[in-house]
Amino acid sequence: MSASSSGDSTHAQFPAEHPAPCTGNAPFRLFLRPFHLAENGALVFVLAGMVLLPLLEIVLRKFNLSLTGSTSFVQHFTLIVGMVGGAVAAREGRLLSLSSLTSFIKGFWKAAAVLLANSVAAGISAVLCVASYHYILEATLAERVLAYGVSYRALQMFMPACFGLITLRLLWHASKHWGWRGVALILAAGLFWLGAQPPVDPSALRWPALIALAVATVLGTPLFATLGGAALILFWAEGRPVSLVPLEHYDLTVNPVLPSLPLFTLAGYFLAEGGASRRLVRVFEAWFGKVRGGPAIVTALVCAFFTSFTGASGVTILALGGLLLPVLMAANYSEKSALGLLTGAGALGLLFPPCLPMILYAVIAQQTMTNLELPPGITAGELSINHMFLGGLGPGAVLLALTAWWGIRSGPAVKPEAARFHWPEARTALWEAKWELLLPVVALVALFSGWATTVEAAAVTALYAFVTETIIHRDLKLTKDVPRVMIECGLLIGGVLLILGVAMGLTKYLIFADVPTAAMEWMQKTVQSKWTFLLLLNLFLLVVGCLMDIYSAIVVIVPLIVPIGLAFGVDPVHLGIVFMSNLQLGYLTPPIGMNLFLSSYRFGKPMTYITRSVMPILLIQAVGVLLVTYVPPLTTWLPRLIKGP
Repeated sequence: MSASSSGDSTHAQFPAEHPAPCTGNAPFRLFLRPFHLAENGALVFVLAGMVLLPLLEIVLRKFNLSLTGSTSFVQHFTLIVGMVGGAVAAREGRLLSLSSLTSFIKGFWKAAAVLLANSVAAGISAVLCVASYHYILEATLAERVLAYGVSYRALQMFMPACFGLITLRLLWHASKHWGWRGVALILAAGLFWLGAQPPVDPSALRWPALIALAVATVLGTPLFATLGGAALILFWAEGRPVSLVPLEHYDLTVNPVLPSLPLFTLAGYFLAEGGASRRLVRVFEAWFGKVRGGPAIVTALVCAFFTSFTGASGVTILALGGLLLPVLMAANYSEKSALGLLTGAGALGLLFPPCLPMILYAVIAQQTMTNLELPPGITAGELSINHMFLGGLGPGAVLLALTAWWGIRSGPAVKPEAARFHWPEARTALWEAKWELLLPVVALVALFSGWATTVEAAAVTALYAFVTETIIHRDLKLTKDVPRVMIECGLLIGGVLLILGVAMGLTKYLIFADVPTAAMEWMQKTVQSKWTFLLLLNLFLLVVGCLMDIYSAIVVIVPLIVPIGLAFGVDPVHLGIVFMSNLQLGYLTPPIGMNLFLSSYRFGKPMTYITRSVMPILLIQAVGVLLVTYVPPLTTWLPRLIKGP
């Protein structure tokens, strides 16, 4: 199972079997090169605008002024980043996929699987292209002017344009040979025609179409096509307009707080691509490395720090494994203990701000509670991104402390002469890493001080990380490295938002079909105790964490569990932290926890060896998850103490 180059620790895979982008004859590559440069430039320009406009708003507000349309522009810039980033991911053959089947088959069967998977995905993307175009034509908002003569329609047109590009690129990647690409085009066109002119009543084709989509998913169809295709099939089979899917996509991507997602992720990318990891390892080693278990404390702290800003434990294992494993081995940790600690610490930062999945959970849960018609006597509590960030601090600290404690217990005793604290080295390391160490302080102060909105706080954090890595430390070159980092960030965000946007269409169908309410009523009749419900939820989410990537799990599972949690009186913030901590644990659960695969790949060890090494820390973290679940004040006391917006 191959890992994504972004290092994302989801179960989704970037299909490695695809050829390099636009492989073929040299003249064709040269012809497309200016267009590719324009796409890359658009990502850089829009991400830069998302940073600068909120910062300008902060400054203007001091003079009681405001920039016309800046908030709407930033929201629509998120839509553009999502769509253009998704198109670039398709260009590079890096759209997220659930299946890794093509990693295990060869020759004709592999080529056939890729051809069929991409043909189905191209057909679905073509339907999304046309559906989004019709949605824009029908939308009453589209003709209005946003500001400065720019209409909403001009920005919304990125949806059909990029879905069209994704369609073409899926057909291109269907094969290395023009003839087979033609076959893929015929298959995709056939699927499109079947949807437009069904030979029988669409309701009779619902299950055959869903089964065919499931087969294509196993063959490697990208995840956005799986979730979007399921939504399209279900709406189509019931005679509802399929334009509801792009409508939900649009509504999600222009959500007022969603711009914080790419901005915090951009800050994490600046850190990961600069020299922050080396400086942080040095400072934590200087301060904690001389005590028993010091290297374990260093490993837990550095991993939590990086995962909180990148939002992906995979990038932590892949990027920091080479730095931290020698530190642990030099401290006489056994290889088994060192690998177990590194693998287990990879996901620690998922509960700390400003982690990307925490933002997504808050957005989806908010939308779910808004759309729900709750029975009499059931009320929805407060939930915002800031509430989630505050709620995650206590549970995150518990899991971090338990992991570090296990690392201390499994470490060798330190000889007296080796345990001496070296103040000059500690002072030098601290001074060198001071700007990175202040980054969480900057983010938290901006978030909770009241002088900046969530999006503005994210912009401040991104600017701070940019200045730290490019101007202060000069690890990133302004014209060479910064655009590359921004394009990579845009690609990741595009791949994620592409999935989330179309998956919201599936969520909308579930709400239309009254599935959340039915599940809530069934659970109330079957389970009588809140604590029994939480235990069953733990077991269910552990399986979900093994089988699904965190982003699709948030979009598909959260709308189902939020109403049930409300029915049992579970605080929405507590439910969110239970959800996140269980998925974090699922990454480590054998036999298919994703971090096990990533660790095996990074360190070149058999899966069985990695699994045995991680079992002790898995049990320790399971205890932590149970504490988080059954001691709600760990989560709820801080949000109630600090009333965030």
